[in-house]
Amino acid sequence: MEVLLKEDGAKGFAMARANDKRAGMMTYSIAGPELIIIDHTEVEQAYNGRGLGKQMLYKIVEMARAKSIKIIPLCPFAASMFKKSADIKDVLK
Repeated sequence: MEVLLKEDGAKGFAMARANDKRAGMMTYSIAGPELIIIDHTEVEQAYNGRGLGKQMLYKIVEMARAKSIKIIPLCPFAASMFKKSADIKDVLK
């Protein structure tokens, strides 16, 4: 499983791919030079329960740390992960 990050203008996403097929996507909006807002997470049904949402979130967190930016998790999945994962709270706005 690979997770790729891509940005285009004021939007970005993390995409999980398995065997050259999209397995999941987490989208975010760039709200400023030091802030992004995670707004949606989806995982294809065939890949449910494999931790893809967490992998995509951690890829975005890794990017946020590298760029010294904060994250607002509007997406219910991302918000719940920030509540239960102390190791990523450093990038929470």
